[in-house]
Amino acid sequence: MLREPFFIVITIAVLVVLGILLFGIGTFAKGGDFNRRNANRIMRWRIYAQAFAVLIIVIFAWGRSQGWI
Repeated sequence: MLREPFFIVITIAVLVVLGILLFGIGTFAKGGDFNRRNANRIMRWRIYAQAFAVLIIVIFAWGRSQGWI
């Protein structure tokens, strides 16, 4: 499974989502001017990355069920 390109892309996508989430939580906890200016933008990027990760996971699962992955 580690040699499948889709699995590697899924892993990277999930780690990107985790990184964005942790960065957003960190800025929220710290507060300040940076958080006020960028909190919504950071969480918006998390939602985009999460949607991409879910889409890739669904494509991977569907491809596996069809036998072409």
